[in-house]
Amino acid sequence: MHGDTDWVVAVRLDTHRVSYSRKQETTICITHDVPAVWNWGRIRPFSELSHRDRLIEFRRHALSIGKCARFSCVSANSLKCVSRFYLTTPIYYVNAQPHLGHAYTTIVGDALARWHRLLGEEVHFLTGTDEHGLKIQQAADAAGIPPQQFADNIAPLFVKAWERLDITNTDFIRTTEQRHRIGVQKLLQACFDAGDIELDVYRGMYCVACEAYYTADDLDGDNCPIHKRPVEHVEEENYFFRLSRFGDRLLDWYANHPDAIVPEHRLNEVTSFIKQGLHDFSVSRKTLTWGIPLPFDESHVAYVWFDALANYITAIGYGANDTTFNKWWPVNRHLIGKDIIRFHCIYWPAMLMSAGIEPPSGYAVGGWLLVGGEKMSKTSGNVVNPLDLIDEIGLDGFRYYVLADTAYGNDGDFTYEGLIARYNSDLANNLGNLAARVATVVGKKCDGRGTAPSPSSALAPISSQTVADAVEQWQRVQPSRALEATWQLIRATNAHLEQHEPWKAEPGAGVDAVMGDALEALRIITILVYPAMPDTAREIWSRIGMTGDIADVRVPDALQWGGYTAGATVTKGDPLFPRRTV
Repeated sequence: MHGDTDWVVAVRLDTHRVSYSRKQETTICITHDVPAVWNWGRIRPFSELSHRDRLIEFRRHALSIGKCARFSCVSANSLKCVSRFYLTTPIYYVNAQPHLGHAYTTIVGDALARWHRLLGEEVHFLTGTDEHGLKIQQAADAAGIPPQQFADNIAPLFVKAWERLDITNTDFIRTTEQRHRIGVQKLLQACFDAGDIELDVYRGMYCVACEAYYTADDLDGDNCPIHKRPVEHVEEENYFFRLSRFGDRLLDWYANHPDAIVPEHRLNEVTSFIKQGLHDFSVSRKTLTWGIPLPFDESHVAYVWFDALANYITAIGYGANDTTFNKWWPVNRHLIGKDIIRFHCIYWPAMLMSAGIEPPSGYAVGGWLLVGGEKMSKTSGNVVNPLDLIDEIGLDGFRYYVLADTAYGNDGDFTYEGLIARYNSDLANNLGNLAARVATVVGKKCDGRGTAPSPSSALAPISSQTVADAVEQWQRVQPSRALEATWQLIRATNAHLEQHEPWKAEPGAGVDAVMGDALEALRIITILVYPAMPDTAREIWSRIGMTGDIADVRVPDALQWGGYTAGATVTKGDPLFPRRTV
């Protein structure tokens, strides 16, 4: 690169793309004024890099530097980041009411959305319902009502459940909406025009429960490997998507985006599957009427998975509003279960490539929340209603259990005994006890006024390590590990109080110092638990005398030691987490 003032660069920080051109009105110029942002990312010193290397390294470390910024606008004198984060859950079948398995993924999504808002990012958080397909048609037939009426009866139950769980989704998409139909037909037409959809005959096995086609090698005997029930033998005229053409392109894309799938072993699973050779898949059904007609052959309706996957783009304007679509796509994180990884990480990016659309930037693959060692399903009869559990231990007690009990990516096994044990241990005995202790001692020994923390407090380095660990784990979509890091500071603060026993001391400088440190630790803890337990965080925030809404603080600045203001009124209130018995 020669002549910095003559060259411009457009940086897509979330997708690691950099484009170069001569200076024009609409382009963006990287200058030597980037060091402040560069050094914030703690990568190689900016001064050691050539101009060309700066651009290369900026691209390589974009996520660290720009916090997933959608565009970074750099003028000759300044750098301005417009940060956006687009996050989705799977959309849920309306063949049955919401259960604990649905709640698990949705709460993870909500906590992640709240975390990215704390980072100062504009967040678009999407969830919704999948309302087409044979499974819905059969459920409606069994209920003796039309499928649209059946979907209209069930979809609001998901909306109400997410309201009860304090889910802060930006949008709720239903696949029976007109905006979705328009986008699906546009995507189908784009793939057809690209020559990647062709008419053929399907002969093979089909599982109605998971709306998936299987080969003989996939089956568990004659049964679906997921639902453990017999598959149907199907032979019919279908349109096929030529997935077999996309193996090399997908492998190249994943090779260039090694962080696209977390946990890492799921990326290995995906690439291994691709290397075995991809088979074309059906994108239509001729024997089914409940679905979206193909725009190029209305005697066929779209296969439910092609239809459902498109929700991630139809909800943000694909087919209707290019400005909104271009603002949010590509998605930063699809949250998905391990059972739908093939559809999301292989079928979906190939469909997008065919249509000339950029693949998703990232996927976070979760395990299953089991009951009695089995995945929750209407078929298995082991469904747990999350709203019943809220009535038992409170909303935040339930949210905490869901997020803390199982590392994201692993399977968890729900038991009522485990729920109560974790509630009592982590919430009643640790966080709740700490908040009560601090308020009680401040009330008795400090006239109910908070005191200042010490910069040299023994808790300060522990807090610093906790913050570093928690921030890293939230960014890696590991809420259980982020919360475990936070609980290290909770335990350390309780131990700090036990060591100094301020409740036994006379009021004075010694007590003030101990309680100032405890209040500051509790302030930082409260910010870190907010994504998981928003109501509890707001309550503690108020009790320790902090003003404003905790949702409006911005990290990482707000997590620096020393932010508590002395003189604030501290109140005790009722117990946050009364102990429960099994």
